Amino acid sequence: MSFGQIIVDARRKARISQKQLAARIKKEDGTQISPQYLNDIERDRRNPPSEYLIRQFAKELALAEEYLILAAGTLPSELRARLTDSDPKSVVRAFRAFRKNIK
Repeated sequence: MSFGQIIVDARRKARISQKQLAARIKKEDGTQISPQYLNDIERDRRNPPSEYLIRQFAKELALAEEYLILAAGTLPSELRARLTDSDPKSVVRAFRAFRKNIK
């Protein structure tokens, strides 16, 4: 399932309109995202948003942040930092363990 599909499904389950959800999601400058921007995200017309916005979507839609961040095709920033500072063999072991546990 794509990032946009996850958002639209969770929004509908929460019985929230696009306009209502867009009003709750704030950009870093404090302004809200537009309903059109949310519509574009839900229809996969845009790349997934920043981790800053993803965390808000997770909170508003009662979704796990990690799940949304992964659906967006990235890793949480704190994990990315740890991985780039790690020994390459440790990273490979971590990804192998991850793959083994995901079914």
